[in-house]
Amino acid sequence: MSIPAFGLGTFRLQGQTVIDSVSQALALGYRHIDTAQIYGNEAEVGQAIAASGVPRDELFVTTKIWTEHLGRTQLMPSLEQSLAKLGLSQLDLVLIHWPSPAAAVPLADTLAALQAAKAQGLTRQIGVSNFPIALLREAIALCGPGEIVTNQVELHPYLQNRALAAYARSQGVKLTSYMTLAYGKVLADPLILALAEQYAATPAQLVLAWAMQHGYAVIPSSTQAAHLRSNLDARTLRLSAADMARIDALERGERLVNPEGLAPAWD
Repeated sequence: MSIPAFGLGTFRLQGQTVIDSVSQALALGYRHIDTAQIYGNEAEVGQAIAASGVPRDELFVTTKIWTEHLGRTQLMPSLEQSLAKLGLSQLDLVLIHWPSPAAAVPLADTLAALQAAKAQGLTRQIGVSNFPIALLREAIALCGPGEIVTNQVELHPYLQNRALAAYARSQGVKLTSYMTLAYGKVLADPLILALAEQYAATPAQLVLAWAMQHGYAVIPSSTQAAHLRSNLDARTLRLSAADMARIDALERGERLVNPEGLAPAWD
């Protein structure tokens, strides 16, 4: 099952807020839900999924393993806890959320545990997040071709990760874009505003469509039903090659997510 190009992110959403967001999204037709152990909302996401009545085989659910659980003996028990919280017997995709800080846990150990979890049916697919080219290359070498299905990274018009995107594409690894709207910063960009008007679209729809047209999966989050519904329409918006190039020209290397002690050596 390939990664759906459009999904719902749940970063920073807690309690009833995330229950409402996931519930509304599923009712509107979202079928790809992205969460993580460190978000502290897996149980609430699972509650919303269970109450939705959407058949499990129509859903694509992703979670991410936090850094303290990357060891050979820690990873699988932590994943089993995530499954219990989510009320699921299997994930569709499990990611390494961040590389082990200072390589305290060898990547080979983490990937061996992740592949074992896949072999036991705890997840259908595996991948990584926040991996620069060097670490992605190492992960592919350790796992073999075709095993790492995605690298989830910050990617938006102001930070396009072009070298990483080119390498991932050459290896058949799909990029999943998080922070696609750059915390909302790109929504006020004069070019984005002008193009949105030209296409009779919202700025968010325009930027999400730009990312998907480049072949990236997107996982925007929202707590408002109107925005959830509006964002869905980005799936059918097609931009001209010239307008894609104009948005591409907004690149300025503006990284917004760079946590001290966690961030690797970026490309």
